Amino acid sequence: QVQLVESGGGLVQPGGSLRLSCVVSRFTFSSAAMSWYRQAPGKERELVATIAATGGSTNYADSVKGRFTISRDNAKNTVYLQMNLLKTEDTAVYYCHGRSPFWSRDYWGQGTQVTVSS
Repeated sequence: QVQLVESGGGLVQPGGSLRLSCVVSRFTFSSAAMSWYRQAPGKERELVATIAATGGSTNYADSVKGRFTISRDNAKNTVYLQMNLLKTEDTAVYYCHGRSPFWSRDYWGQGTQVTVSS
């Protein structure tokens, strides 16, 4: 069983920053492509950012380009999402997602709430 545990959410003012972390409980973490998704109230879950297993390739939703950065530390089995210049529309539950050829299925974390409000 693979577990993904997110942390780092909270309440921040517009223009502020937060860093989310997701720790994966499997030594094959380095083989997994990792992503961050988010879901706002009344909206569908959307892909925010993806990083390849090697960390050499990243992709972002247009709405967060230039403000968010996804990164990973394979020695710590952790993927990060640095969020800067936060806007009220970034308010959502953020989910970590992982996919590996060595895992039987995709895995999701439990989610962490990010609220951007003055």
